[in-house]
Amino acid sequence: MERKIIKTADGSVTIHLPEWNEQYHSKHGAIQEAQHVFIKSGLYYYLENFHKTEISVLEIGFGTGLNAFLTALEAAKLAIKINYTGVEAYPVKKDEIEKLNYPEAAKALNHKELFQNLHKTSWEKEVVISPNFELLKQNKTFDQIDDQDKFDLIYFDAFGARVQPELWTEEIFHKMFSALKQNGTLVTYAAKGSVRRAMIACGFKVEKIPGPPGKREMLRAVKYVPLSR
Repeated sequence: MERKIIKTADGSVTIHLPEWNEQYHSKHGAIQEAQHVFIKSGLYYYLENFHKTEISVLEIGFGTGLNAFLTALEAAKLAIKINYTGVEAYPVKKDEIEKLNYPEAAKALNHKELFQNLHKTSWEKEVVISPNFELLKQNKTFDQIDDQDKFDLIYFDAFGARVQPELWTEEIFHKMFSALKQNGTLVTYAAKGSVRRAMIACGFKVEKIPGPPGKREMLRAVKYVPLSR
């Protein structure tokens, strides 16, 4: 399948798949989208509500490493420890990685080596990227995830349901629900009714919240487990 590097509205780039008319990040701004959906609505929401100094994050679709990079920067800024697992079935190629301008576009050029290390590290091996950020990359499909009560936060950043509907089913969200700890939170750019209903069917409490630039709404889902009396 043909793949092109294109510039998005905020100056950061993404990978575009012409055959699907789909891209890894929003054309309205790759960094803006990641900051709004995953950092502000996910990471900051979770920390403000549950006040932890060490959390575990699962990313569904490691892709370009943008979400991991921004999360690593926030971990250092907030002085917290983040254990980050990124699942990716089809890793981005080396020549594509070299064209990704996220350190420059995020005004974090002094962290360019950190971004490079996210991609250089071996798969299936836990690696300390920085004092605040540990990374495990797993090369597998999403239906192979079988973790139980392991993660505080999930970044669900799969390709859209229009092109890969099988990634947005009750079966997949059951796996996400099982992988989360009590009060664990899942955020995604998606807002489709069918996605929301699939999450609710799995036990999530789901809310629609304002979306990133170019998108009116997005979803946030929490695994609330009632306390026993």
